[in-house]
Amino acid sequence: MGTSNSYGGSGGAKPLIPTWLEEGGGSDGSQSAPADDGSIGPAQPTPIPTPANGESAIPIPAVLPLVNANGGGAVPAPPDRPPIPPASDPQRFALARNNFTRFVSSGGGDRRSLGRALSQYVATSSGGSRNAARRMGVSRRATAQLAGVLSSAVGGNARAALRSIGLERLVGRPIEEIFLGMLEIVCPAGGAIDDSIAREAFVETIVDLAENGITDFDSLTVEQVQTILELNIAHAIEARICNDIGSNAISLPQNVTDAADIQTQLFEFVERSVSDAFAANQVGTTMTQEQVTRTIDTIYEQAYSILQSMAEAEADKP
Repeated sequence: MGTSNSYGGSGGAKPLIPTWLEEGGGSDGSQSAPADDGSIGPAQPTPIPTPANGESAIPIPAVLPLVNANGGGAVPAPPDRPPIPPASDPQRFALARNNFTRFVSSGGGDRRSLGRALSQYVATSSGGSRNAARRMGVSRRATAQLAGVLSSAVGGNARAALRSIGLERLVGRPIEEIFLGMLEIVCPAGGAIDDSIAREAFVETIVDLAENGITDFDSLTVEQVQTILELNIAHAIEARICNDIGSNAISLPQNVTDAADIQTQLFEFVERSVSDAFAANQVGTTMTQEQVTRTIDTIYEQAYSILQSMAEAEADKP
């Protein structure tokens, strides 16, 4: 959220998990509509003239043979792809957005509205914790790749870890420089919202390194790796929430102090959820990359589930 730009939020009518995209990848799966405002749109086919008697000017056979353009046999059948999912409820973000706006308008004082916003966001807007985690596909993959590199660097293996991703030239460099190098590999710049969320979370994680006493890549500990991963996941979930329901978090606060307090409260809420999820799912240094990926996926899902439970408890406070 610290580097976020104001965004109007996801359209409620768009499918939660578009099937024409790789799981979790891409953005909201929206498709551009043809121009209808007089601007230049896609070229339209020229209609075939029809005589006044209603018969086609060009005779069309009853059955068109399926042949290749090169005349080499029948045209293969189209691939069997899953159907495009139906549109979601266009108002599915409305309650969560309204309550989050109340929280922001209060300058961060209305914690019950924050609790209602987050619980509604997970349960209703996202379709539950599992779907919420699935929507984080790009971020999940980025966190899993980061986890693999960091875990392999523990125990004095920094050079080998960096060599494995083509960054051996950064051995011995400041940790921020090393992480900036990893940024371009783990979270390359992309045009989709999901790509931007994963990249923003990585940048925010770099900013937090020094504050958490993590200053030497060559001497990373298991505890420091967990701290880095917790920060990365928390920043990713926070950025997703802000893009979906927090479009007013920057424009509505009356002053900079209120804006900073709102950001802090939201991040701490999310971070506690992620920390609790990590307590039951450790990323070990002897795990395979496949095991790391499964563990990170589980942590994302459990973090959303815990976030919903914590938010409901906050909303019920007197």
